[in-house]
Amino acid sequence: MSTIIATLGTDRARRLRASLTVLLAAAVAVGAPFYFAPFQVFQLTMVLLYAVALAGLNLLVGFGGQISLGHGAFFAAGAYTAAVMLDRYDTGHLATLPAAAAGCFLLGLGFGVPALRLRGLYLALVTLSFAVFLPPLLKRLEPVTGGSMGLTVDKLQPPAWSGLAEDQWMYFVVLAVTAVALLLARNLLRSRAGRALLAARDNESAAEVMGVRLSLHKTLAFAWSAMFAGVAGCLYTWVIGFVSPDSFSFVLSITLLAGLVVGGLASLYGPLLGAAFVMYVPSVSQDLSEAAPGVVFGLLIIAVMFVAPTGLAGLPGRVLAAVARRPTRTTAALDRTPEAESVAEVESEPEGEPVAEREPAPEAEPAPDTEPKTQATSDPSAPHTAADPAVVDAEPVGAPPRTEKE
Repeated sequence: MSTIIATLGTDRARRLRASLTVLLAAAVAVGAPFYFAPFQVFQLTMVLLYAVALAGLNLLVGFGGQISLGHGAFFAAGAYTAAVMLDRYDTGHLATLPAAAAGCFLLGLGFGVPALRLRGLYLALVTLSFAVFLPPLLKRLEPVTGGSMGLTVDKLQPPAWSGLAEDQWMYFVVLAVTAVALLLARNLLRSRAGRALLAARDNESAAEVMGVRLSLHKTLAFAWSAMFAGVAGCLYTWVIGFVSPDSFSFVLSITLLAGLVVGGLASLYGPLLGAAFVMYVPSVSQDLSEAAPGVVFGLLIIAVMFVAPTGLAGLPGRVLAAVARRPTRTTAALDRTPEAESVAEVESEPEGEPVAEREPAPEAEPAPDTEPKTQATSDPSAPHTAADPAVVDAEPVGAPPRTEKE
């Protein structure tokens, strides 16, 4: 009973800490655009929309156990869906969001079917090929996509009643969409489909024996992942107001995957940390070396992976574990002293029983004499006989000296 009460208390404390963390993060996020410059607010907005894309990629790679190097293509599909609807059909901004999500969901569903027979490097190459051939295809479809020149659309303008600047309004809109996307990803993982996806990732054979349809859940993982990327692409069009094929090269796909690994695979907070890495590290690399920013970017990735192999999301846990192990090692070193060992031996005896006395070490047997012992030497009280010439002249110890008469 006490164990159950302790468990309930631990769960309540954990939920309370999680609620306080969410409230604190929400307060900081809401107040951020009022304390930063417009360009910094723009950077925070880009971090949020990249977090949506990485949340979808995390469903596929982190929780699904599959790999994708073509996530930038789904990102581009969502961005061009919104741009074409705004430029060619003059629709509202809010109408483009569900259209981009639905279109990319169907695209991921169709792409996931042939990918069922592939895994590992083969699947990575197939997804990479999708990211490689999409930009040239967009250039060929000039009547729709604008070709190499791209499309320029109007940004989302703030309403008059809000009293906010354009960058602040865009920040809050993207923040709301990001919060909904992360909440949807969390609930999806806790649902039956999410548990089946985790089971398939850990052991496909065992999951199939338990009744999990691997083909269905793997295809849905691609579909959900593509949908999140499409939503992020739509938000990109709202924020930037311009799309072109060169903005969505295969480098974007590799950068997104690297950001997810750096942020932390299979972690709910990993996409946010990875998005910050994707947004800020390239600019830092450009400032450090204008000649070779890619080299600096790669070295920074290696350094982060060396310090935090499980990603930035797992770094606090590693630090706390290292701090918790350090006093234990110190105490173990002190316990190796002779005094501590003797005390430990006494305390190790069970209560109520006497401590066993140590038996003395057996004495070494004397070495045998090479000369034969006489009877007087071995037993002084034994009678002396004349037959033994060795004892005729023997005198007892302490006797007076003999005279000549004797």
